[in-house]
Amino acid sequence: MLTDKQSLLLCGLMAGGIFVTGILDILNNFIVLTVLTIIFLTIVGNLFYSKTTNQKEDTENQNDSE
Repeated sequence: MLTDKQSLLLCGLMAGGIFVTGILDILNNFIVLTVLTIIFLTIVGNLFYSKTTNQKEDTENQNDSE
């Protein structure tokens, strides 16, 4: 789904977004919360997706080596 660099960029963007919007006191804005939530869910979804695909590849590699 996402590469490592893209995941790191999203994590940095989310951390920076929380910091900047917190400083500007607009963190309670609906649009800001929606954007930050979408970024967060993309990061978490990518973690689960990469975890499941790695496990499937590992089991396929084990079956092939036997």
